[in-house]
Amino acid sequence: MTAPLPFRNADLPLAERIEDLLARLSLAEKIGQLMHDNPAVPRLGLPAYNWWNEGCHGVGRNGRATVFPQAIALGATFDRELVRRIADTIATEARAKHHAAARAQDGATQQYQGLTFWAPNINLYRDPRWGRGQETFGEDPVLTGELGAAFVQGLQGDHPHYLKTAACAKHLAVHSGPESQRHGFNARVSDRDLRESYLPHFERLVRAGVEAVMGAYNRTNGEPCCASANLQRILREEWGFTGHFVSDCGAVDDFHRGHQVTPGPVESAALALHHGCDLNCGCTYHDLAEALRRQLVTEAEIDRSLRRLLRTKFRLGLFDPPERVPGATTPLAVVNSAAHRTVARRAAVNSIVLLKNNGLLPLASSVRNLMVVGPGAASVDALLGNYFGLNPQLVTLVEGLTARAPEGCRVGYSPGCLPDDASTPPSPAAIYECSCADVTIAVLGTLPVYEGEEGDAFASRAAGDRPAIELSESQRLFLAKLRANQKPVVLILTGGGAIACPEAHEWCDAILHVWYPGCEGGHAVAEVLFGDAEPGGRLPVTVPRATVDLPPFEDYAMAGRTYRFATKPPLYPFGYGLGYTTWALADLLCQPAAVGSAEPIEASVLIRNTGTRLGRTVIQFYVSPPPGGGGPDVKLVDFATLELAPGTVTRVAGRLPAATWSVHGEDGRPRHTPGDWQIIAAFAAPVDRARELGVPAPLRKHVDVT
Repeated sequence: MTAPLPFRNADLPLAERIEDLLARLSLAEKIGQLMHDNPAVPRLGLPAYNWWNEGCHGVGRNGRATVFPQAIALGATFDRELVRRIADTIATEARAKHHAAARAQDGATQQYQGLTFWAPNINLYRDPRWGRGQETFGEDPVLTGELGAAFVQGLQGDHPHYLKTAACAKHLAVHSGPESQRHGFNARVSDRDLRESYLPHFERLVRAGVEAVMGAYNRTNGEPCCASANLQRILREEWGFTGHFVSDCGAVDDFHRGHQVTPGPVESAALALHHGCDLNCGCTYHDLAEALRRQLVTEAEIDRSLRRLLRTKFRLGLFDPPERVPGATTPLAVVNSAAHRTVARRAAVNSIVLLKNNGLLPLASSVRNLMVVGPGAASVDALLGNYFGLNPQLVTLVEGLTARAPEGCRVGYSPGCLPDDASTPPSPAAIYECSCADVTIAVLGTLPVYEGEEGDAFASRAAGDRPAIELSESQRLFLAKLRANQKPVVLILTGGGAIACPEAHEWCDAILHVWYPGCEGGHAVAEVLFGDAEPGGRLPVTVPRATVDLPPFEDYAMAGRTYRFATKPPLYPFGYGLGYTTWALADLLCQPAAVGSAEPIEASVLIRNTGTRLGRTVIQFYVSPPPGGGGPDVKLVDFATLELAPGTVTRVAGRLPAATWSVHGEDGRPRHTPGDWQIIAAFAAPVDRARELGVPAPLRKHVDVT
């Protein structure tokens, strides 16, 4: 028997294996490996491999999978461990599906069958009009960084040599709409906003070991993000990133077609490669051969990028015997298994945000006639969001409620109104049926056809974005007629972001935001409505009162945006959410803090469940700098989820890193700032509106930072 080629020898050092394979590839073969759809190299036994796979809330676009709640709903859980477990479950299903596909195709994989996931999307949800905000974890860099790092850890696993799958932090940087302009848009942002808001969560994921980073379509301060010397310097020199960098799909072509920073594809390919873009999602890198002939790039630059890509392939075990690779024998039976659906249901329950409750919920056992209405009530789309997989058991909200309602309780259903057509009046029959019901469950809000990535939504919409964040006029009119019945109404909002509905807050007896809750969404909503489970979510975004309260969409300055910089009172604040029990805080403690110290300090607070039910809550630790210190007036620094039985008390600690006591200057550099800081323990962002909504008062402690 002949010995295997050195790159096939799993006992050799990784660097040695990479160099051996690199030396065996021709220049044309090397260029082929720099594009997302890698051709096979039969003479070396290398099968075709497609790098493009999606998995922001389940294995996406590849048939059967467990569909978890959309990413923004995962943000609403504020739960690192749950998010890590979800990502680990996604990776388990991905391994099963990948190896089954490879066995059936002589080792080759097609698009969406690989082990390289272009997830998570950790862009800051700076403006609720952005249609892709649903793919993110919310508007706060600390929440986004912590949940994003947990997602990476779940996808990639903890094996010392092998990745379970490869995660990708996207999209670097300053990317959050408008979708219709992304291929030519120049996002202008100050050094302070860049460092204070748009980059911290990317650094968190890099330091957590994320394998890949994806560049955004737009330019940032004049440089295309997929060919930015400044972003590459930050990424590799400041943060020590050693993984590979991939372009968003078609972004390199945008250099000459949209941004017009190069005259054509040859120059675009050269610019991207020269500035650190290792993998081209697209086909522009075909022109690297011509760029090399014209001496616009060197073979050394091609080799540099290919080494990074081969490192990922080796770490995924793509060149090793299956018996050496953890997960290579994962059976397809794990996909959509009962255990995985249990995780999906728990995630959905813990993401549901109770925005209002006048005592109607949980529904009393005396309820004998429920009417379920609204465009989202029987909609599969209302479960899925975008970047979704499919599932043979998608439980809609009306199905979940019908399954859970006790025998003897009549459940009726009607769509009631069109989602966005005020010229067609609401159904008189539906309104009459609701007038006869004990309680109406109205499922309104946003559906994926009205928000998403460019091209996802109907052509009549703003290429995926929402021009206005209010409840549509047709749905508002329908809700007004339901209110006129003088019967109790529970409003269930679906959608991937903030929905401004101040009238609904006045009209309805209870309001829940359920996002796009995934394959178990109907069961989860029913559990919460009937009191089998606590609504566990907290808002990962601020809900404004109206679109007019927002700064211009195209302005990337953070002034006036998110809870950290808002100047107008919200309808619902960041971090807010009610439950079925009550809570109290006491005895906030904090260690002394010293400027210049590299060590984190700890703050802690006593939390008591003062109600009569088991409860789940999220304790949030904020800080506020000295007056005139600059930066946001208040910022989240840590958070923790907990469950407590009625009458019990526990002490919960928050970690305050050394950077807590820093304020960014106009040059973007953090400056340790002595003075009178405040540490705040709260159940929502510490704004006046939270108190108006019944949130217990936050506790504040002054800390003299020296």
